[in-house]
Parts: sequence; C-alpha cells; structure tokens
Amino acid sequence: MASGVGVNGNCLEAYTDLKLRKKFKYIIYNLNKDNTEIITEKTSESKDYEEFLADLPETECRWAVYDFEYEKEEGGKRNKLCFVSWSPDDARIKNKMLFASSKDALRKSLVGIAVEIQATDPSEVAEEAVKERASKGH
Repeated sequence: MASGVGVNGNCLEAYTDLKLRKKFKYIIYNLNKDNTEIITEKTSESKDYEEFLADLPETECRWAVYDFEYEKEEGGKRNKLCFVSWSPDDARIKNKMLFASSKDALRKSLVGIAVEIQATDPSEVAEEAVKERASKGH
C-alpha cells in the first residue's frame, strides 16, 4: 500500500550527481518533518564505509544509496549502486510502517540500482554482507 508521500526533486538531483557525476559516495534519504515528502538528508563523499554506517540511526528508519566498490575474484574493481532500506528493530512501529509504504515512491524513481538491501540490524549492512550481495552473479 502506497503512502502517497512525494519525492522531492533534490532526491533525484543528488542521485544523478552520485550515479553519473560521481560527486558523492552515498546519500541518506529521510521523510520531512510532516511525513509528506521524501527528502535528501545527507550526501557524502567519504569512502569510509564505517562513516556511512554511522549515518544510519539506531532507532529511526532511513533509505540510502551507496556506490559500493569491490574487487572481483578475477581481479579488477567493480561498482554497484546499492539501495538500502534501513528499518532497525528499535524503530517505532509507525515509523517502520510509513517508511515501508513510502519506499516504492523513492525506489522507482532511482533508475540503475543494482542491489537492494532490506536491513533491520547492522549485520545486514555490514561491509562484508553488502560485498557478498553485490558480487553475486558477477
């Protein structure tokens, strides 16, 4: 069920900057304070994966896009755009439901996502777990 929440234009702008212009390493998306629109909460150029994880709040939901770079077994680097739905176990039920019902509005507007990750605890977005998902089949 869709929540009717809109996607702010700057969300797509930031995504284009990450995907095509490589200006950012990751983007954190959130709902505005009225829960009526998806907004860009933060963009970052940091290649430190721990910094990305630190930007996912322990008790609140977020969405994120991460330009994940990894080494292929045969050698050579690959990049995959990963969409993360962060819905921690400690988040309020209403918050989780609103984020779950609003996700598609954002997700459908982001063309070119290679990996989608639903995460409820830090182990599901740990660097090794994401690498495993990103490198499957490639």
